[in-house]
Amino acid sequence: MQTICATPECRNFGRTPWFLGFALGLVLLLGGAAPSHAGNPFTPFGTQPGTLTHPILSGYNDCRGCHGEYSPPEVDVEPFDMWSGSMMANAGRDPVFWAAVDVANNDIPGVGEYCLRCHAPKAWLEGRTNAGPGTIGDADGCALLGHIDESQDNDFEGVTCHLCHRMYVLDPGDVPPGELDHYTENAQFWIDDEECPGEFILEEGDEREDGVNEPCRRGPYDYVPPDVAPPHEWVYSEYHTESRLCGTCHNVTSPANTLIDENGDDTGIPFPIERTYDEWTQSDYSIAMGPSEESCQECHMPQVDEDNAFACIFEQNDHAGDMAGHDFVGGNTWVPGLLRDQYGSTIDNDDAFDDTIFRAGQLLENAATLALTAPPEVGPGGTLNLDVRVTNLGGHKLPTGYSEGRRMWIHVEIEDGDTNIIEQSGAYDEVTGVLTLDSQAKVYESRRGIWNRLGNNTCDIVNGSGIEEFHFVLDNCIALDNRIPPLGFTGGADPETQPVGYEYPETSPGSGVLVNYDDTAYSFDIPVDAVTPLTIRATLRYQTSSKEYVEFLRDEAVTEAFPDDCITRTGTWNWPSELDPGERSRGEFLFSLWNNGNKSLPHDMVTDTAIVAVDSHIFEDGFESGDLNGWSNSTGN
Repeated sequence: MQTICATPECRNFGRTPWFLGFALGLVLLLGGAAPSHAGNPFTPFGTQPGTLTHPILSGYNDCRGCHGEYSPPEVDVEPFDMWSGSMMANAGRDPVFWAAVDVANNDIPGVGEYCLRCHAPKAWLEGRTNAGPGTIGDADGCALLGHIDESQDNDFEGVTCHLCHRMYVLDPGDVPPGELDHYTENAQFWIDDEECPGEFILEEGDEREDGVNEPCRRGPYDYVPPDVAPPHEWVYSEYHTESRLCGTCHNVTSPANTLIDENGDDTGIPFPIERTYDEWTQSDYSIAMGPSEESCQECHMPQVDEDNAFACIFEQNDHAGDMAGHDFVGGNTWVPGLLRDQYGSTIDNDDAFDDTIFRAGQLLENAATLALTAPPEVGPGGTLNLDVRVTNLGGHKLPTGYSEGRRMWIHVEIEDGDTNIIEQSGAYDEVTGVLTLDSQAKVYESRRGIWNRLGNNTCDIVNGSGIEEFHFVLDNCIALDNRIPPLGFTGGADPETQPVGYEYPETSPGSGVLVNYDDTAYSFDIPVDAVTPLTIRATLRYQTSSKEYVEFLRDEAVTEAFPDDCITRTGTWNWPSELDPGERSRGEFLFSLWNNGNKSLPHDMVTDTAIVAVDSHIFEDGFESGDLNGWSNSTGN
């Protein structure tokens, strides 16, 4: 069985990550040569740092000139403008990410480059994130170029246009020994580095300085006449219409640990940190030609329906109904607000962040349904029984993705005729950020931990003081996963995606398909003097980061004496001094943003209500009250 260090002193262990051992073993088994990029211990596959001939990656302002700021506000569908406020565009600015990177690097020295490959791919590909022998960077991001609060092309741009539009699937004859033609985990992308064949329309007098074509920009258009081809290299790419492209980053696998199951047995399976793509593959949405077929792009890049939907400033091809919106939103409505307030004015992006927050809210509000069932009346001093069903309408678990601090819960309120809240479950205090975990509270989340850390032969999510901790690169077991499955979910027996510590029934016995809804029963004692009628409200709420998670990131930074934030800024700062990073660690800085802001305010996804009368005559026959003698007498028996 795999063991792992439980104390800070032995946490910083050195080991051969499973990725490298697996890769070399696979190659030997196949009789091939070792992968040429095996020197990178954390993400050894796909395009590696320092291997590209053509510079990577055209940046923020290179694409903005043609693909942004040209359509009228009522249309506002420019790819650049929609992308620029997204978490993908700002993956290198996210303060939650940076605080978590410090914890990861403290737990496994150097593992931060495994995170930076997706969050700062330009820096990773150019060797500024300690991604293998001979590199010049640092896994903590201190070697990233540019300032985090400026819009000039720099390393903080995150997942750029050029990164996605140069990703491709290798031809069979081009796959290096021991590798695959594409990967659906850990940002192990292949970047096209060949000259793009063909003729391209250039403005008069414009010539390539080196006379060499750049690699193709790959996308979903083939520009068959009368469509006008763009004035840069391009090629049609079916890959860019498929969910497996998204799986490149939206499956995340541990680079160090294997999964310990509920019995304490080592499965030998690399620990699944995130499995959004796999959850989709195990749903009805992935079934080709099926009635529910829907790709990641169809939901997270919905088609623009407005007329005059042009993809670039030349406005030559109207793609109305056939242009994927580049908003890329998920459920994060908190961090875009932080980024807007920190950097919106300095990177000229306030409106884009606001648009992202709005669209993320819309996505959340359409991700589920909630149905409240209540009786028409209840007696004073009686028990009110309620049922709430939440149905997942998304193509993956709800919620999905990065699990640390992420949660969704049901808030039930009972309000009397005088508008007083007389009972509730799942109450949240917006001032303190505390979610009350009463005995009936239903919280949907995935809680991961370290097996037998406290010597009790369980998956431990707390330390010896009983405080919940979040060490995602050390985690090797799942203590709870009660997130709601998607429609047609077949992963109920898959150790990487199955529910843990919670049961979802099959749609029919033996089908192997789990239901995509969850039922919760509530019982509340109604006061004798309750004023009629009662208004019952059940609300599904989503939160990006919990108080416990943010406090953990701060406390870990203090306890482990993490250094002050090394990321450079221009000095153009419009926040009060208590919110300036100043001389403080990233964890302390994040806590300051959280504590002086809205504390990751939950977003209300969907609400249902019911009216229940408090009827003083409901027990008159004695039957409902349970008084059988009274009931018999009242009927003359």
